[in-house]
Amino acid sequence: MIKRYIFEELKDHLGKKEIALITGPRQAGKTTVMFLLKRYLDVKGAKTVFLNLDIEADRYHFVSQEKLLRKIELEIGKGNGYVFIDEIQRKENAGVFLKGIYDMNLPYKFIVSGSGSLELKEKIHESLAGRKRIFELNTISFDEFVDFKTDYKYENNLRQFFNVEQEKMRQFLAEYLNFGGYPRVILEETLAEKKKIIDEIFRSYLEKDISYLLNVDKVDAFSDMAKILASQAGNLVNYSELAGTLGVSLVTIKNYLWYAEKTFVIRLLPPYFRNKRKEIVKSPIVYFSDLGLRNYAAGIFGAVAQGPFDGGFLFQNLIFYLLAKKIESSAASLRFWRSKDGAEVDFIINKGQEIIPIEVKYKDLEAPSVEKSMRAFIKKYKPPEAWVINLSLKQDIQIEKTNIRFIPFYEV
Repeated sequence: MIKRYIFEELKDHLGKKEIALITGPRQAGKTTVMFLLKRYLDVKGAKTVFLNLDIEADRYHFVSQEKLLRKIELEIGKGNGYVFIDEIQRKENAGVFLKGIYDMNLPYKFIVSGSGSLELKEKIHESLAGRKRIFELNTISFDEFVDFKTDYKYENNLRQFFNVEQEKMRQFLAEYLNFGGYPRVILEETLAEKKKIIDEIFRSYLEKDISYLLNVDKVDAFSDMAKILASQAGNLVNYSELAGTLGVSLVTIKNYLWYAEKTFVIRLLPPYFRNKRKEIVKSPIVYFSDLGLRNYAAGIFGAVAQGPFDGGFLFQNLIFYLLAKKIESSAASLRFWRSKDGAEVDFIINKGQEIIPIEVKYKDLEAPSVEKSMRAFIKKYKPPEAWVINLSLKQDIQIEKTNIRFIPFYEV
């Protein structure tokens, strides 16, 4: 069993009346986390019921609110209890359905999950405004992966482990950059089995989330778009070029990208700019939510270390999610910067009046060095600090009035 950090957050929320709404990519482990939470409550003697809308017999109870409440009362009575509902996106108008039950002020705590469909991401959020807290469960993080691989021996002391066991850290990093964080992929031991699992996950996503839930007719075109984006990782998204290559309209391409983002497969990172004439202002960069899925779409799953592949961008993709996690509860936003004459900075943390430019180096830096593009950004915007995230170097230097922090990635 791979422990998930979100489990403790969900436990802490059990005493709140709000619906706990667990979202995230298909097969990221939502059902497993819910079963663990149910088992935790069962051991404590709490009353629980688990319903899954993927199961036909359970689906019968969602024909109406009255039928569902009769089922809940049969299983746990009229007193306090916990109701787990999995795959809620299968229920039409799920947000309105749950809102009606919540507003009855019943003694039940609802823990609800669903994969990334538009019904889940859009209508449920609107219908349940003020009645739910969202818990986004992504695939296994690098820290969760290392905890699992080291049998939780360093569970509360990973930073020191990374500092002391540098070679093991690099081995774990290489494995994670190759295979990503889908739980079933991690748990398989052979490359052949890992490939079968990631293939099944990709096909299941296309057939269930894209074709069925989103009513996208040209699944092949959507699949081809994912493959092109994976092979062009790190480049600006050229909408017109994508549309021409796939033989679809510009509107369709933008819709597909929106679908892919709403179903947790990619994230579009917009540019940072102040001068429209000299800086990129529209085209985003694509990052994939899971490195293994990205490698599969690019045709290099499990082979990143065996050829001239972009380990550097995969590392940058990992840093993107570390940074996104770092700022998710703040008012800050994440951007990238590129000038029209070719200068670029990988990430910008935008805090409004204050910005932090960030360069990512998939290297063991022996001494501090700052790229020309970063120097150009510092000269232009004069930020109080800048970061260079790398494999191991930890040091500060000064350029003009900017403090440059060299930070090992595991300290982000």
